[in-house]
Amino acid sequence: MKYATKSNNTANGGRGMSKPWETAFDSRTDLAEYGDNALGLFALGLKFGIEDLETVAADAITDGSDDKKCDIVYIDESEGYAVITQCYKSSKARQSAPANKASDLNTAVSWLFQRPLKELPERISSPARQLRDGIKDGQIKKIFIWYVHNLPESSNVTDELKTVEETLKSALTQRFADKAIAVSAHEIGQNTFETWYSETLSPILVNDDFKIELKHGYEVAGPNWSAYVTSVPASFLHRTYKKHRTKLFSANVRDYLGSRSSDSNINNGIKKTAETEPANFWVFNNGLTILVNDYAEVSGTRKKSLIISGMSIVNGAQTTGAIASLTKSPTEVEIPARFVKTSDADLVHSIIQYNNSQNKVTASDFRSTDSVQKRLKEQMSRIPNAEYEGGRRGGAGDSIARRPNLLPSYTVGQSLAAMHGDPVTAYNQKTDIWINDRLYSRYFNEETSAHHIIFAFGLLRSVEHRKLALMAKHKAASTSLTTAEERQLSFFRKRGSIYLLVSAISACMETFLGRKVPNIYRLSFGDKTSPKDAQKIWNEIVDVTAPLCAQLDEALNDGLKSGERAESAISKFQGLVEVTADSNASKFKLFKQKIVSR
Repeated sequence: MKYATKSNNTANGGRGMSKPWETAFDSRTDLAEYGDNALGLFALGLKFGIEDLETVAADAITDGSDDKKCDIVYIDESEGYAVITQCYKSSKARQSAPANKASDLNTAVSWLFQRPLKELPERISSPARQLRDGIKDGQIKKIFIWYVHNLPESSNVTDELKTVEETLKSALTQRFADKAIAVSAHEIGQNTFETWYSETLSPILVNDDFKIELKHGYEVAGPNWSAYVTSVPASFLHRTYKKHRTKLFSANVRDYLGSRSSDSNINNGIKKTAETEPANFWVFNNGLTILVNDYAEVSGTRKKSLIISGMSIVNGAQTTGAIASLTKSPTEVEIPARFVKTSDADLVHSIIQYNNSQNKVTASDFRSTDSVQKRLKEQMSRIPNAEYEGGRRGGAGDSIARRPNLLPSYTVGQSLAAMHGDPVTAYNQKTDIWINDRLYSRYFNEETSAHHIIFAFGLLRSVEHRKLALMAKHKAASTSLTTAEERQLSFFRKRGSIYLLVSAISACMETFLGRKVPNIYRLSFGDKTSPKDAQKIWNEIVDVTAPLCAQLDEALNDGLKSGERAESAISKFQGLVEVTADSNASKFKLFKQKIVSR
């Protein structure tokens, strides 16, 4: 995405040079093949910290002539949200994006939520079903409507999106009156991209200086860090939050969750304690951990003060939000606090991680220190062109600047689950694979090796690229698809199809190898095969088995939800692969020669 630099009417605001977020976007050459949708994928990565945009693209892009204005429908049931996106990338200098494309989202909302499923085009039928089922089952609690573009935001677009928001609220009220679904429509343009990008560069967004009068306090130092331990008046939090709002929580994986009138709700309890037992608040509350750029103790004639530069509340968002929601600023409440400063980026990550250990968003992080992940990471270091964080997420930077050799932790878990015969879990429970001890130990155990991960990951990538290649061929000239390719594309348009096909192909391993396979964990392409090379080896197998995917359709009719239906469909697929084995014997023989069994 390059803009002219001679005119003041350039798409980047006439500044004569690209903004940092544009430079970061341009560097994502892996997104170039997705056209306008690349902006939507980039936005998802920035906003939600998604590392594996390749897998997201394979599942979420619906773009085409009959997409009913839905370019991307991204659904994350494990986190409870969905994003419906219209994308537009301008190659010319404009002052704003076309407002009519924002109003097109009314069409998207109407088709996705109001029209009978049987009337929907094939391209959006599966995501519409997944959205409706997710809301009905209580798994989707928030829906974002995005108009994503590379131009300045405008009031005209904002007005159109307000109408879209009301349309969606009305549709949800009619169909899901008993569900409380939060809805928000946003224009994601130059200013928003710049804000989101800047937020990923530093964990501290509030850079003001603050002065806190001290009653007591002391300093603690460690390797590469120091901290000042004291207590702060609740009035300080009340005042500071009113000014800076949720920017105070930039290093906290959770914002304020709100409070309900229930004694069992922690935030309501915090408010009640502050109002009724202010003198005991200090001993009842766990306190705050606050990252700062710097701090200094200053002694006056009568009192000491703490001067802090910049702040982000790592732990204590609920306490801060609850205090700030009080009608009156509390005058007698003191809150335990420690102000931490460090220039060590890895240490900052760990501080954030360990101070938010109850949050499932970083589920994989909390496996990163177990013996299995340590062993896998060490093994992976010996495999060419492969990086693995051992469960730890790569951080905000990896959702912006792609690390081409990185195997994202969640995708690794999904590929293992699919290869080992559980496509339902692979597609619907990617977070649970890391949270649930039973699931985790099923796929990450003493038999799991780094080269087996490459084996599974390569198959997943091969199937994803099969789908994307068919989509690209259809978009270039729909008539160029053969009848067999049209059937495959029809299959791939169903949500969960990629993981189902991975499981089905894996289930045919004995046919490919012509022998018993008592333990699939022992199979790999050896420890010298890179992920890219593994994908290439699998391509030959995927090419000859993907045309048989119609046998798997029955497992996707109502979404990929039933393990029994998946097993039944996979059994039929296996039978057909066995019947056609002789005609593919030469390819199976070449594949067999690449297999290493330990």
